[in-house]
Amino acid sequence: MAGLPLLSMTIFLPLLGALAIFLNWGNGGIAQANNARWVALWASLVTLGLTLTLCGNFDSTSSNFQLEDKFQWMPLLNVGYHVGVDGISLPLIVLSALLIPVSILASWTSIEERVAEYMIAFLVLETMLIGMFSALDFILFYIFFEGVLIPMFLIIGIWGGPNRVYAAFKFFLYTLLGSVLSLIAIIYVYFEVGSSDIPLALTTPFSPEIQIWLWIAFFASFAVKIPMWPLHTWLPDAHVEAPTAGSVILAGVLLKMGGYGFIRFSIPMFPEASAYFTPFIFTLSIIAIIYTSLVALAQKDMKKLIAYSSVAHMGFVTLGIFTVDAQGMQGAITQMVSHGLISAALFLCVGVVYDRIHSREIADYGGLVHRMPRYAAVFMVFMLASVGLPGTSGFVGEFLVLLGTYQINTWVTTLASTGMVLGAAYALWLYRRVIFGVLQKPKLKAIVDLHWRENLVFSPLLAGTLILGFYPMPLLTMIDTSVANVIDQYNIALDPEGERFFKTKKSMEMASYHQTNFFPKHYCEAPKALKQSKMVQDNRLSGLLRFARNDNNLLNLKYFIKMFGDEQWPYISCIGNGSEA
Repeated sequence: MAGLPLLSMTIFLPLLGALAIFLNWGNGGIAQANNARWVALWASLVTLGLTLTLCGNFDSTSSNFQLEDKFQWMPLLNVGYHVGVDGISLPLIVLSALLIPVSILASWTSIEERVAEYMIAFLVLETMLIGMFSALDFILFYIFFEGVLIPMFLIIGIWGGPNRVYAAFKFFLYTLLGSVLSLIAIIYVYFEVGSSDIPLALTTPFSPEIQIWLWIAFFASFAVKIPMWPLHTWLPDAHVEAPTAGSVILAGVLLKMGGYGFIRFSIPMFPEASAYFTPFIFTLSIIAIIYTSLVALAQKDMKKLIAYSSVAHMGFVTLGIFTVDAQGMQGAITQMVSHGLISAALFLCVGVVYDRIHSREIADYGGLVHRMPRYAAVFMVFMLASVGLPGTSGFVGEFLVLLGTYQINTWVTTLASTGMVLGAAYALWLYRRVIFGVLQKPKLKAIVDLHWRENLVFSPLLAGTLILGFYPMPLLTMIDTSVANVIDQYNIALDPEGERFFKTKKSMEMASYHQTNFFPKHYCEAPKALKQSKMVQDNRLSGLLRFARNDNNLLNLKYFIKMFGDEQWPYISCIGNGSEA
């Protein structure tokens, strides 16, 4: 498939599916509803197949953006259509493409009114999500970033619960108002850089004073999307009122938009401001982890409990991101992917029993294991994954975050660890109340176990949770080099003399970059003393050399020369594809 615009095809294929449903519009009825379901399902499955093709064509050893499609959109304004992926965005694209067909299957019989409109909303939402994670132009990014709100607003407002209109407007206003400041910041960056191109902006230095204001503007948008405490109050209402599939996408993908924004923009573009606000982020993250876990313990509604737990788990994400440490940032991205799978599955577990009993109250259940053993087993796996049981993806993400945080601040790590204890408390309390005990409620005595379609819905989520738990290396390898690139940019910006880069452990001490793996591929005839140096043995040099291989970033070549002297220039010239640096 060489030469095909794979990424653009992946972005806009769901939109073509939505158009096909629209063109097949009729007078309603069962036939139109079934056609809409099948078109939406096949469009989303083909999109998932394309994302897997993207993974097959992705080079995890390169930190550059890949699979790019680019053309001038508005040449007079220097605004273009520019999309591409790296190791940070690609896992989130795959997650989005996986959860959409899961959501469509989960809604197959539960949505009976306006089925065509419902399927169109999900397909448009998929285009917006994949486009947002792929956008490499600020204007394009903002269109996709805010475009996500429209289909989700409709999904909550039309197919939600009794208070759906209130929840939909609260969701829309919170997230939109937070994004107004980021739009102002984008406009400033556009005039400062002279272009809306994101890669160009990432290499443009901003003064520390300007960085503070730009960082705050982007923070206002990303913190609401995650959401961080105390900007989280819209989330429980949105989850409670949204249909099951709406909650799946809301928790599984939409909450990751803020974390992605912090990694893509705040850390590399505004490094001095990010370092300045790190204690502030740590404080909010710890409050979110502990406070919302305590609030979750007091909930009587299953959806609200899981919603508050999502805020706590995303606290680990922000904690890991702002360690700007290899383990911390890898853990944050892994936690985003893991939480996307686990939280989606937990909301689906609530939807299964809600479709049968039409109640989310914990007190209305008990003893389900006697009637629904398969459901009890599935619910158990995801509940234990939520509390970070080893062997599940939840453990990998949280462990890496805590490992990275420990190298920065042991007290922050200790406080964050209490959130895992509280998470186990509310999760196991919920499971015991719903699954175990005596089957006393009359309406539960006729409840039926999972049927084949529900088994099919849970299967990929179970597989992803367990595979990432036992063997996370494919994901870690995919994100490794891109994370290293962000960390190196951050360290070089904060310490142009290089002392911080080499004296701390905050850069590139990762097992996958031992010199035995790195140097056979990218090594020529460096002086023997440099080969045997402590810096090489500590793997601190490999990240810099890999970063220097980026032909578009001569700053790092100059930095290497400054650190080691002009005599190392022949060594630099042989790094990469054999071209002279």
